[in-house]
Amino acid sequence: MTIIPTDQVDLAALERRVDDLIRTIDALQHENSNLRSQQSLLTAERSTLVEKTEQARSRVEAMIARLRAMETR
Repeated sequence: MTIIPTDQVDLAALERRVDDLIRTIDALQHENSNLRSQQSLLTAERSTLVEKTEQARSRVEAMIARLRAMETR
């Protein structure tokens, strides 16, 4: 039976923990990058939708104005 000194066991456990933390950091950095890309796309999509909504609002307001003008004739 081999007896492993406590400091070697602690060091091995610490190495495993550091390796786990490094993997976690890598995964979080990758996820963060993906989320930033997704946010950028969604922001652009939102901007396009806001612009389309404003265009639709302008057209509807113009139609309402024409209808009111037709009523007064």
